[in-house]
Amino acid sequence: MKPKTLLSEPGTVKEAVVWAVALILVLLALQSGRTWWRLRHIPGPFLASLTDLYRINWVWSKQAHLKLQQCHKRYGKVVRIGPNTVSFSDPAAVPTVYPMRAGIPKSNFYVTLRPYTSGQALHAVFNTTEEDLLKQIKPPIAPLFSVSSAATLEPLVDTVLECIHTRFDERFADKEQVFDMGQWLQFFAFDVMGSITFSKRYGFLDEGRDVGGMLGTIVDFMRAAAPMTQSYLLDKFLRKNIIADTIRRHIGATPSLTILAFVARAIKEKREALESGNESKAEAMHTDYLTRYLALQRSKPSIPQWAPTAWTFSNVIAGSDSVGTTMRTLLFNLLSYPHTLSKLQSELSAAGLSRPYPRYAEVRDLPYLDACVQEAIRVHPPFALPLERVVPPEGLSVLGTWLPGGSVVGGSPYVVNRDVGLYGEDAEFWRPERWLGVDAALRRDMENSMLTFGAGRRICLGRHVAFLEIKKLIPFLVLTYNIRLVDREKFETENSWFFFQRNFNTQIRKAGGIETL
Repeated sequence: MKPKTLLSEPGTVKEAVVWAVALILVLLALQSGRTWWRLRHIPGPFLASLTDLYRINWVWSKQAHLKLQQCHKRYGKVVRIGPNTVSFSDPAAVPTVYPMRAGIPKSNFYVTLRPYTSGQALHAVFNTTEEDLLKQIKPPIAPLFSVSSAATLEPLVDTVLECIHTRFDERFADKEQVFDMGQWLQFFAFDVMGSITFSKRYGFLDEGRDVGGMLGTIVDFMRAAAPMTQSYLLDKFLRKNIIADTIRRHIGATPSLTILAFVARAIKEKREALESGNESKAEAMHTDYLTRYLALQRSKPSIPQWAPTAWTFSNVIAGSDSVGTTMRTLLFNLLSYPHTLSKLQSELSAAGLSRPYPRYAEVRDLPYLDACVQEAIRVHPPFALPLERVVPPEGLSVLGTWLPGGSVVGGSPYVVNRDVGLYGEDAEFWRPERWLGVDAALRRDMENSMLTFGAGRRICLGRHVAFLEIKKLIPFLVLTYNIRLVDREKFETENSWFFFQRNFNTQIRKAGGIETL
């Protein structure tokens, strides 16, 4: 007779399975209870304290910024929005949560934004949460995005200005045709990024359409990723694994792979051009970012082989869409508040600018133009979900509220940028004048407290390039065309992490002002 074992008794096996499942459930319940208990002193929606699904539903609605704003109005400046997640609304917390020192890393929110392919996710400066890796890939490229380096890109921006000028005159000026200005501003931003990254435009302006479906692909990528940012485990289960990746490839639902394939082709072509001995071609491209990225990798063995791909991917995704969003916001609000447009026109006309394309040195420090740019990035930041950080093991006091180590805290650019204490009782509305006539210390606080480009040691590297593009395009448009806003009520927004805008319909004619219906 064989000796009895645990596996030889069917009833015993069933009991063992039941006890194992019960033990797992008990452990999960204890962990959930521990998490709930640690943040029990922080007010917020009760359901949010139990499950991240509450917050996922916010994001799924594409109106998470408004729901979070309402939440803060009801519960206060520090609100619990998840079992282990806290949001703040007061700009005074910005230096605490986003310091210049290391020690408060990004959360798994950013892990979900990594494109996934071949069993692994691609790190980038923006989405890496690992300090050692950040030291490898950020310092080498930081000087390339300084104020002085950004200014060297101006000739490349001018070539794209010439292109949009030609297309507007050919297609729309004096033709009474209604067109989506927002779409064309996006085309401009992407073609500029193509020029400064690859030394050639993508072709959006030339063809007047989304060439290769690149813009649509980015929208698809963000719509899929946005809800997952609220649950790292759900993202890992549904998206970041071999099975899910295989299924996506089979059905063709691979927006991140489409973008990565484009980047891979561009890098291959650039390497071939630089290694072919064709000096004239290489010389023509020497100022672009990809050439500089490849040179950095060759000169510094410590830089990972995949770094140029990651840097270039960031240029394609965030570097273009965020600038286009700010351009749309600025121009749409100038049209919606004509008195502010008149002030800008007066300033530009009196400045004696080069025509038709003002030099950056001429417009960079114009007070009212700068106020309009600051107001645009304040009222409609390109990214509109909380920028999450992990509280260090020793804990952290945020606005007088104690957060235990390991909890997650963040502020939404949309919410923080509307703080009435710092930006005034009318912070909900467009008013560039709020940036003028204030003392230097207050102006500095207003700028440093905005979360549009992030804050602290992880602030966006590309902000100076963004200002270059915006401050060159907007004066050109204002001085060259009358722009007529059509069907303003059809303009709409969508928060899918990227804060998308649609239906910015206009008519234009050659002149020197802007009109609104």
